[in-house]
Amino acid sequence: MARLGLIAGAGGLPVEIVRACEVAERPIFVVRLGGLADPAIAEARGIEAGVAEWGKVFAALKKEGCEQVCFAGHVPRPDFANLKPDMRGLAALPGIIAAARKGDDALLRQIMHEIEREGFVVEGANDVLSSLTISVGVLGKHAPAERHAADIEKAIRAARALGEQDIGQGVVVANGLVLAVEAQEGTDAMLRRCAELPAALRSNGGEPVGVLAKAVKPNQDRRIDLPAIGPATVMGAARAGLAGIVGEAGSLLVIDRAAVIQTADDLGLFVVGVAPA
Repeated sequence: MARLGLIAGAGGLPVEIVRACEVAERPIFVVRLGGLADPAIAEARGIEAGVAEWGKVFAALKKEGCEQVCFAGHVPRPDFANLKPDMRGLAALPGIIAAARKGDDALLRQIMHEIEREGFVVEGANDVLSSLTISVGVLGKHAPAERHAADIEKAIRAARALGEQDIGQGVVVANGLVLAVEAQEGTDAMLRRCAELPAALRSNGGEPVGVLAKAVKPNQDRRIDLPAIGPATVMGAARAGLAGIVGEAGSLLVIDRAAVIQTADDLGLFVVGVAPA
């Protein structure tokens, strides 16, 4: 079996991929970007590299015999003025900067183009580990009540509309009101903002009604940057006083599924997958 090259950013997704490859006895080589990768994969076979050290990364992947490359984990937008690219990174930089001006989706497509130019096949995290995505139905023991139905529908529609503009992937709706949308700050920061809003906006007669919805951008390449939730997302939603989380089946990645279910069960939140549009 050919070795998988994993370009790892922050968060739990790269950890899940490494563990899945170990269970499947699939060889893996990890490129840990800019000190972002979780310490849990520090001992995995691989290298540390800066986000603009493309020559170093590609040379290492080829030396290790990697044919497929997976890009997973959060990588903050770099300060292009302070990057320290190697020669291959310098060659890629004009295209990367031009794409970045068009939005996140264009930037990610350009990054994948550079990877494919080197002869690698880009493999999505959901392809490496298909069980990561949520299915239609309830995940855990808590199901949404009838009072949540309208907010769920509006939140999903709003998240899709947000994605059409390449702004973000997450929206919070409660009592028919859009309380927050996700932009460059990310889901966790958006939920912290929601927690600062008046509690009356997120409840109905004392019962939580607020819903976090995450949806894939309609035109994005699904091999990279699918929306994701983890235990921290559930805790953030609970701190914000929300009733639950909803995402599109086959598109929402659930990181550390057992912990997500346990956390949601303990905190009384529902996590639901709905049919894609």
